[in-house]
Amino acid sequence: MTNTEQIEAARAFVALSNAHRLDWISPMFDENASYYSAFLGDFLGKTAILDMMTSFFSKIPDVNWHISSYRNLNGSCVELEFVRTGTDIESEQPVNVSGLERFFFSKEGLISRIEVHKS
Repeated sequence: MTNTEQIEAARAFVALSNAHRLDWISPMFDENASYYSAFLGDFLGKTAILDMMTSFFSKIPDVNWHISSYRNLNGSCVELEFVRTGTDIESEQPVNVSGLERFFFSKEGLISRIEVHKS
C-alpha cells in the first residue's frame, strides 16, 4: 500500500464514518485491530471496535468529522487533525471536540490500529 493509498483509505474511512456506514467500514479493519481513544478508552479486536462505534453513533446520531489535513508518517501511518461536531442525544448538548487521529495500516492494507488524541 503506497502512502497515497493510505491517505485515500483514511479519507474513505472518515467519509464512511460521516455517513455512519459501519457495514462499509467493517471490511477495512484487521480482525485483531486495536483502537485507543483519549475520549473513550481502549478496544481490542474488530468486533469490540465496531460495537463501540455503533454505540457512539447512537449517542451522537448527527456526528460529523471535519478534517483540516492528512499526512503520512513512517510509511504505515496516516495522521489527521479533526474537529468533531454533533449533538449528544442524552444531554441534548452540542459536541465540538478537536483532536488528532492516527491510522496504522497492516502490510495487507487493513487498519491495524487507530489512535485518537485530544488536541
